[in-house]
Amino acid sequence: MSRISVVVITRDRRDQVLRTLDRLAELPERPPVIVVDNASADGTADAVRSRHPQFTLLTPGRNLGAVGRTLGVRRARTPYVAFSDDDSWWEPGSLERAADLLDRHERLGLIAARISVGADGVPDPLNGLLARSPLGPAPGLPGPQVLGFLACAAVARRDAYLEAGGYHPVLFFGGEETCLAYDLAARGWGVCHVPDVVAVHRPTGGVRSGRPARQRRNAVLTAWLRRPLSVALRHTGALAAEARRDPEARAALRELLERLPAALRARRPLPASVEAAARRLELEGAVA
Repeated sequence: MSRISVVVITRDRRDQVLRTLDRLAELPERPPVIVVDNASADGTADAVRSRHPQFTLLTPGRNLGAVGRTLGVRRARTPYVAFSDDDSWWEPGSLERAADLLDRHERLGLIAARISVGADGVPDPLNGLLARSPLGPAPGLPGPQVLGFLACAAVARRDAYLEAGGYHPVLFFGGEETCLAYDLAARGWGVCHVPDVVAVHRPTGGVRSGRPARQRRNAVLTAWLRRPLSVALRHTGALAAEARRDPEARAALRELLERLPAALRARRPLPASVEAAARRLELEGAVA
C-alpha cells in the first residue's frame, strides 16, 4: 500500500497536464494520482481518461480554484498527500523521502520542498528564502520552520491538512498558501522546509491573466482572515495608496472589497505564538 498520493489540479492546459501525468506515472514510488479538472473547456478530462485510466479523475463541473486540491485530498486514501500543478511533478525518490520524514516526525504537518525550475534545474529563489527562515529549527521537525511555501512543491499529512480546513475558499487562487500555513501552525502542526525533497517546476505559457492582482488581493485578504485588525488595516491602506497610480493595484483593491464581507465572516485571529512568528517574518522582510 502506498503511503502517499499526488493531487494534481488543472484547468485548460491539456498538453501540460498530460506531460505532468506521464512523469508522475514513471515515479518509482508509483503513487496513486488524483486529477481535479477545474472545468476545463479544452478536452482535458477526456484526454486524461484516455491516456491515464489508472488515475482517479474528479470533475466538479466548475472552477474551484485552489479548493480543488481539498477535493482531491478528501478522495485520497493514503496518510500523506503531495501536490502538483499541471506544470510540475516530483523528482524520483522525493516522495519516499517525504513519507519517511512524516512517519518519523509526528508533529510535522507539511513539508515545503526544494524547487527545481526549467530544463536546466535552476533553483527557485524561494529555496533560499525558505532555507534562511528566521524562525529557525524546532524540536521534532526535520528542517527550518516556515509560514510560506509553493503549493505545487508541498507534501502534507492528510489529517493535518483536513483539520486545518485546506485552502480557504475566500482566497480562491493566487498566494493562497500563507493562510493554510497559518492554520496548520495554529493547530500545533509543524510546517518546515526540507531541501532533500525536490519538486520539478516547468512553467510554460507565462503567467495567467490577472494572477498578479489576485496575489496582491490575497495577501491583504489573508491579513483580514487571520492577522490583528491593525495589520489588516495597514495592508489595506498600503494597497489603496498604490491603487491611485497602479492599475494592477486598483484591480486588486476592487476584488478585495468584493470579498471582504466573506473574509470578515470567516475571520479567526491567530494564536499569540503564531502571530508573533508572522510578525517576525514581516519585520525581517521574509516571505517564509
